[in-house]
Amino acid sequence: MQATTITATVDLEQQGKQHGFLKLPYSSDHSAWGCIMIPITVIKNGTGPTALLTGGNHGDEYEGMTALYKLANSLETGQVQGRVIIIPAMNYPAVQNGSRTSPLDRGNLNRSFPGHPGGSMTERIADYFSRYLVPLCDYALDIHSGGKTLDFIPFSAAHRLSDPAQEAACIEGAMLFGTANVMVMFELDSASLYDTAVESQGKVFVTTELGGGGTSTPETIGLAERGVHNFLLFAGITGGDYLHADTPPRLLDMPDGSCYMMSEHKGLLELCISLGDEVKKGDLVARIHQLERTGQAPVEYRAKRHGILAGRRHPALVDIGDTFAVLAVEPNG
Repeated sequence: MQATTITATVDLEQQGKQHGFLKLPYSSDHSAWGCIMIPITVIKNGTGPTALLTGGNHGDEYEGMTALYKLANSLETGQVQGRVIIIPAMNYPAVQNGSRTSPLDRGNLNRSFPGHPGGSMTERIADYFSRYLVPLCDYALDIHSGGKTLDFIPFSAAHRLSDPAQEAACIEGAMLFGTANVMVMFELDSASLYDTAVESQGKVFVTTELGGGGTSTPETIGLAERGVHNFLLFAGITGGDYLHADTPPRLLDMPDGSCYMMSEHKGLLELCISLGDEVKKGDLVARIHQLERTGQAPVEYRAKRHGILAGRRHPALVDIGDTFAVLAVEPNG
């Protein structure tokens, strides 16, 4: 495999606190000899574990970005035992554009792993993480929310893994993150996720969905900040006390693909339940109304399983193939 074209302006092994960039050469009509400049902060103090903290994997998800830009300003070397690598805007072109995917190549970073050093700009970013950053870390946290098209009850999450000890550590990290809900996620397409790239290297990985709608709120940013604080405690890198939610975390599970409700029609989406509501198998979840003419009965969508509405489509217009509802179950419910 060829070497990466990305260079870091920080020394990842140097003691102390550094701010800099990951520089990816990109020649464009606007800058013939230009670079994509991805901000990075590295804080290293002595020996100890490494945590890799990321936001902006999708450019329209703002809680992680905000919390990590603030952390890069506030966290100091003396508070750290080990190393913290902070990258608030992984897919920097998408972040600048306020979009899920990169405006340079339409690349979805979280569907581009393990990447390729000679591929598109998005694939090159994925490759650098896969081969240069992830191998350095012991713990990785990637903060997501729903972006412009989805909305969620806020939750931290882990996945089912083939290694029971690794799975247990990931779920423990998610439980300690500090959200009221903790999800064991079933992914429709896990092969090219950043999550899978990290987990396949044996690392402890936690992710989140902290709301959505392409914005953030004081509450969801607060959740992200609390979660980052707790994650660094969990990793053994910082000291202090855990910041807990008002209630003990509720464990939720997505056992299989039936948790995803996808539209087979195009039209106006009328969700008949709200986030957090419980449904039973056969209950009405949504109607889709035809836009082209009046006098047509809407198509009804009913739950194929019991569960809790954990996620929903944010825009009211829906197309064939769009996920409009995500159900989760309480394992002991």
